[in-house]
Amino acid sequence: MISRRAILLLALVLSALLSHAQLNTVRVMEIGRNALYFEDYVLSIQYFNKVIDAKPFLHEPYFFRGLAKYYLDDYIGAEEDFTSAIEKNPYVSQYYQLRGMCRAHLDSLAGAECDFRAAIKYDPQNSGLWHNLGILSIQSGDWKKASQVIDSLLEFSPRNSGAYMLRTRVAMHEKDTMLALEMAGLAVEHDKFSADVYNNRAMVYCEMENYEAAEKDLDKAIDLLPASSGSYINRALVRYHRNNLRGAMEDYNMALYVEPGSFLAHYNRGLLRMIVGDDNLAIEDFDKVLEIDPDNTPARFNRALLRSNTGDYKGAIDDYTIVLDAYPNFEYAYQCRATARHKVGDRRGADADEKWLLKRQLDIYNNGAESVAEEYSAENDKTRKRSDDNIRNYNKMVVADSDFGSKYTTEYRGKVQNRNVFVELEPLFVLTYYKTDEEFYSSGNYHAVIERLNADIGAASPLLLTNNERPLSGVEVERRFKSVDEVSKLISEGKNTCYNYMLRAIDYYLVQDLEAAMADIGYSVEHSDSSWFFYFVRAFVRYRKLETPVSGTEEAATVLVQGSSLPNIDFRLVKSDLDRVVELVPDFAPAYYNRANVSVKLSDFKSAIVDYTKAIELDDRLASAYYNRGLAKIYTGNTEGGVADLSKAGELGLFHAYNVIKRFLYAGKE
Repeated sequence: MISRRAILLLALVLSALLSHAQLNTVRVMEIGRNALYFEDYVLSIQYFNKVIDAKPFLHEPYFFRGLAKYYLDDYIGAEEDFTSAIEKNPYVSQYYQLRGMCRAHLDSLAGAECDFRAAIKYDPQNSGLWHNLGILSIQSGDWKKASQVIDSLLEFSPRNSGAYMLRTRVAMHEKDTMLALEMAGLAVEHDKFSADVYNNRAMVYCEMENYEAAEKDLDKAIDLLPASSGSYINRALVRYHRNNLRGAMEDYNMALYVEPGSFLAHYNRGLLRMIVGDDNLAIEDFDKVLEIDPDNTPARFNRALLRSNTGDYKGAIDDYTIVLDAYPNFEYAYQCRATARHKVGDRRGADADEKWLLKRQLDIYNNGAESVAEEYSAENDKTRKRSDDNIRNYNKMVVADSDFGSKYTTEYRGKVQNRNVFVELEPLFVLTYYKTDEEFYSSGNYHAVIERLNADIGAASPLLLTNNERPLSGVEVERRFKSVDEVSKLISEGKNTCYNYMLRAIDYYLVQDLEAAMADIGYSVEHSDSSWFFYFVRAFVRYRKLETPVSGTEEAATVLVQGSSLPNIDFRLVKSDLDRVVELVPDFAPAYYNRANVSVKLSDFKSAIVDYTKAIELDDRLASAYYNRGLAKIYTGNTEGGVADLSKAGELGLFHAYNVIKRFLYAGKE
């Protein structure tokens, strides 16, 4: 029989173990939310998996894991996680909202509507929920319900431009172009610096065939958001309607510069090139279209015509044959193939095509024109929808199936989606093992410093310097965890401890365990012989930690709105570390750049400008320094100097700088 003392001892041991597990769970949850905030979605899922394995009864880890899957477009997996979260806590509006978003993306419209209405019950004035409910009504074809939902939204949110754009779409469906124009105008009135509202009104003008007004609105949309290929494509079509072929060609070129794989831009530019007789370049465009959509028969027929024009009769015959397999009653294709077969000496094939044409003409003569299948009758419009597969419309410009701004919305948006809303500094330079493929920054003298650092450390993987970080893949995450274990073993053996603590700190930083990273790099600083890189690493780790939202707040999974709150004085500690780096390596441009970013965080714009200027003196191709200095100058009232710096940043490769220029210039005019 077990004694009472033994039972009490066992209870105490279990209590201690559970307390330790609770502490670990909270810690892992915090790291997972850090990873989610910084868009390391694959990594965050791994952390939330650990929490769920340890405590499957909690609702939050399911929600945040579902959110990470949602960002990764895994709507099925996300829906399952949100369902688990709702089962464990059915009183949180956001859980229903996100599950409704998943169901909407999966075309489960009835289920999505149920979720949005459940979310509205807990948050009745959430404009995003009403907006999404309106879109669902439109998608399900219930236009009357859509009008009612949008009207309800406008009752408590009368300046909601998105609601007016939805109301525009409903009016267009009802063929009430005057009401549509009124609603589109109200959207512009309430959101003058959004490219979407001008695109929306331009589409209404196009429906009214007022192409001059449409082009003016598209000009404005492009000025506000020059990196949007859709605006260039829309303006090209407007210019085409206005017989401005040169302008249309320029817009298609710009659209493809912004989005090289655009189906619409390649197809329509190919047609324009056919019109002006530039056959070889037109073939290149239709080649690209067929790479994107190999089953697109209008593009293949156009390429066949072009191949015939350029003497490639065999290639043309091949294309004509594929088209006729899909459309066996397309008379013009038989006529063209017969001509091409004559050119290559295939008299038997040409005779067969001509006999088919003769029989077809006799059928039409004997049975009437109605014997031609309805699907082959071409309309008189100069354009066709992309979904229109009528082969007889092969020579018409293609337009996207209109959505009039019908996009689902949610407050849970990643930083990428918010870059059109907030003007943010270019990030700090950090030491890492990974960077993106696209790097616009120069390789000045600071690379030599990094090379010496790698030589001193002797690490298997060289450290890289970048301010263009990217989320790690699953394989890379596992590699970093393995590296933590390997370096920990070296540290336990007392080998090269300061360097190894720094390397482990960088590993922890990459897997978003910022507390552990701070502890390790703190050890390196305290026990080092004034090596600059220890201070540099501690500065960017501490900066990242200060950027992370406070654990336990909803903002930990979303982008924090940058307002007018007081600066966090803890950034002074970051600046102190960078002061030390500048003292030790005075020709290291990224140190001045990073210190300038910290000064901006402290609202000390004058000091920031001085440091950005020094960084540019050391490396005159440092695009991010020009960009951030431009913002700092604008914040201090020097708009002209700021715009000049932003222009230089754009010239050096930071394309979004031009968007910022337009926004500031238009803000000054309004």
